[in-house]
Amino acid sequence: MTKPAQRTGRPRGGRRAGDSGTRETILDAARRSFAEHGYDGATIRGIAADAGVDPALVHHFYGTKERLFAAAMRLPIIPSEILTAAHAAGAAAGAEGAAAGAAGSGARAGGIGAHLVRTALATWESPEVHGVFLGLLRSALTSERAAGMFREFIADAILRPVAAMASGADSGTGGGDAGYRAAAVASQMLGLALARYLLRLEPIASADAADLAATIGPTIDRYLTGDIRATSHEG
Repeated sequence: MTKPAQRTGRPRGGRRAGDSGTRETILDAARRSFAEHGYDGATIRGIAADAGVDPALVHHFYGTKERLFAAAMRLPIIPSEILTAAHAAGAAAGAEGAAAGAAGSGARAGGIGAHLVRTALATWESPEVHGVFLGLLRSALTSERAAGMFREFIADAILRPVAAMASGADSGTGGGDAGYRAAAVASQMLGLALARYLLRLEPIASADAADLAATIGPTIDRYLTGDIRATSHEG
């Protein structure tokens, strides 16, 4: 009696079984796609096709493109989620700081900006993040392709949520500066990272995180909610 032919290969429709190798296959395809097309040019559908899986499986494993990029680059954090949590905590701290200031305590540590700085430093300096973060910074400084991908990722995962934080200030002043405010925040934070970790510029490199938060935080607050455009004093 002839045995029925055994089925080999992937199931029809290009979808792989959810075995232990599927995630790494997707990540390999994601790394190739991000390297070739950049962050903006890479798509979930294209990565799925390269990996030979259904796009729904990529969404099932990784959710968003930001999460997929973080997994592919071995980033143990999701920047937009860190920023959203830091903003919420910072807003609460700012309210407490304002109350303390009104009471005459002169508290320096409160505010969204200070909390963002403290959160960024704690994240960058955690053992699971530090090496990967420095690698990304170095790559962005030495490779135009890496710089482009890093810039696009920053725009989507960092500038977009920061702009959302700043949009309240714009709505209150009637301006449309949320994107400009977000980019100013990013320039301050990236400058801090470069000075502290790559250039090792003293005394920034060895400064206490609380001191840096107290120093830089008010500048971040001004970028988010204060006056940022030149005004004429003529007349």
